[in-house]
Amino acid sequence: MKLNLLNKPAIKNFRFFSLLLMLAVCLASCHTSRQAGSSSRKDGYLSSKVQLTVPHKDATLTVNGTMKLLSGERMQMSFLMPIIRTEVARLEVTPDDILLVDRMGKRYVRATRKELKNVLPKKADFAHLEKLLYEASKPNGKKVLTGKEVGIPSLEKGKIELSNFSDQKFTLNPTELSSKYKEVALEELLNTLMSL
Repeated sequence: MKLNLLNKPAIKNFRFFSLLLMLAVCLASCHTSRQAGSSSRKDGYLSSKVQLTVPHKDATLTVNGTMKLLSGERMQMSFLMPIIRTEVARLEVTPDDILLVDRMGKRYVRATRKELKNVLPKKADFAHLEKLLYEASKPNGKKVLTGKEVGIPSLEKGKIELSNFSDQKFTLNPTELSSKYKEVALEELLNTLMSL
């Protein structure tokens, strides 16, 4: 059963679960990319479509989005509400920090890798994330990651799927947030996630 994401409680639950799963996927990427070899990066541009599926009670929440990677600089994942295509959440990762944006709740978390050292696997870094994405873009690359594979056993039926890769050039600017957004501590966001 798929939930209608226009339902407010479903949106709230999805929003938090998606941020948690995306954080885990991006930060635990070293776990799934250890065997990755060298990858051809051409001009350093990589984009794809993304589909995130998260189980919730007796339903499945699914949302689509996009991923853009500028090699060595920045990766952005944007998730869009179905039909009206409004951004629900964004994850931005650079070699130095991570930004999680909850568009509907007008909240965000910005943290450096040093601040996240107790949350992240020891070898998780931007280079591993980049390697994971480039490996996924290869013809026989691993394009689906489950919650279990990224270290969230409670979301073992959750998954993120990457498809329709492109190496065409694009513009990727840092995310700017207006004063309407409230910065919250990572602990506050994680506590909210765990209480759902």
